[in-house]
Amino acid sequence: MTGAVRLEPVGERNLEPLLSVAVAEAEPDDVMPPVDAPAGWSHARRQAFRDYYRTGFAGLAGPSRTAMYAVLVSGEVLGMIRMTRRAEPGTVEAGVWLGRSARGQGVGAAALRELLNLAAAAGMHTVVAETTRDNAGAISVLRKCGAKLVEDGDAVRAEISLDATPPTF
Repeated sequence: MTGAVRLEPVGERNLEPLLSVAVAEAEPDDVMPPVDAPAGWSHARRQAFRDYYRTGFAGLAGPSRTAMYAVLVSGEVLGMIRMTRRAEPGTVEAGVWLGRSARGQGVGAAALRELLNLAAAAGMHTVVAETTRDNAGAISVLRKCGAKLVEDGDAVRAEISLDATPPTF
C-alpha cells in the first residue's frame, strides 16, 4: 500500500466513485443489503446502491443511525467502512468492504483504526463486528485492531473496547 489511508464521509461528491469501485471490484451482496432486482450490477441494483448509501448521509444522529465513510488512499476511493449505533449505549457495529485490488495490503486494518478513532471521538466505548469463520481477511483485520473474537459455529463476533489500551503495531 502506498499512501496513508484516509476516511471521508460518504456524500454526493464521492458516491459515484464508490459505486464505480463496487461495480468493478465487488459483488452487490458484499456492499449493500439484498434487493429484489436482476442479478449482477443491473440498473436497479445501481440505483439501490445509491439509495442505500444516501441513508447514511445524516450520520450517527440520522434516521439510519449510521455513519459511512469512503476509504481513500492517495485520493482514490477503494471501498467503504461504516459504523451503526446499536441498542447498547456507547456501542456501534462496524462493517467494511474493499475492492478486490485493495485487499491484503493493510488498507482494511488502517481504515478500521481510523474508524475506531472516529467512534471514540463520537463518545462510543465499544465497537462490534460480525463475520464468518471463512472470512480470513476480516478476522485478520479484527485481530490486528485488538478485537476479542468469539466463535459460535460458523459465526464470529468481534468486540473492540475503546477504553482498553490499543494494541501496538
